[in-house]
Amino acid sequence: MIKLGLTGSMATGKSTVASMFGKRHVPIYDADKAVHKLYQNEAIVPVGKAFPKAVIDGKIDRAALAGEVLGDKGKLAQLEAIVHPLVHQKMHEFISFHQNVGQKLVVLEIPLLFETGKAYPLDKIAVTFCDDQTQKQRAMARPGMSEEKFAAIKERQMSQQDKKQRADFLIDTGKTPDQTQQMVDDIIQTCRALVND
Repeated sequence: MIKLGLTGSMATGKSTVASMFGKRHVPIYDADKAVHKLYQNEAIVPVGKAFPKAVIDGKIDRAALAGEVLGDKGKLAQLEAIVHPLVHQKMHEFISFHQNVGQKLVVLEIPLLFETGKAYPLDKIAVTFCDDQTQKQRAMARPGMSEEKFAAIKERQMSQQDKKQRADFLIDTGKTPDQTQQMVDDIIQTCRALVND
């Protein structure tokens, strides 16, 4: 089974591309969604101990948590030390399940794949990208986004150019949806062929 990492900078179309893999019945592990679920379950107690203000009505309030850690490298590292091992555990459960049922390809959507410095069990990496102007337009259209927040997030992320150099596959999301889907289909075909070799 090929484990394909899908990553890319903020607002470069990762989720759109993941859904294109999903349309072709490729199982997707979404690290962001895994974090959302953990924030409603297993992560409440450990995160609440470290950041009491982030827990409101017994749930982790993502906006309150972001307010606590954004721009503070020490607090961010503390949060990541709590959450990343939990995310990794869920990812390994996902991989084992799909390996056992005979899947040839799974996609692991990991936004900060290169930035976290963690070793992921990947065979290949696909990187989404678009031009800087398109990226900023898409990001600024998101609810709650500001110039300041955009700059802070971008500063934390490796440049698009550096990510592209580490990729096995590049997916240009500045193209039409049909062209992007064709790139995805080509990657699926290539990965499945590797399993059959």
